[in-house]
Amino acid sequence: MVDFGNMMKFVGAWNSFKENHPKFPAFCKAVAQKGLKEDTVIEIVVTTPENERIETSLKVKASDLELLKSLGAIGN
Repeated sequence: MVDFGNMMKFVGAWNSFKENHPKFPAFCKAVAQKGLKEDTVIEIVVTTPENERIETSLKVKASDLELLKSLGAIGN
């Protein structure tokens, strides 16, 4: 059963996030158009206000692609 109250909170938060970071949805769209494939490497770097860098990377697996496909279906 879908909790519409929580879904509406999520939609509102996502819309706010897109307003705060307008380039991020375009980035995601560009990645999707290139076709995220198994064995693609995603690198993430976070820099804190104190200038500390926290880094990681992950190699995309088939199960990751299924999860992203499911999340994409929810977003549409």
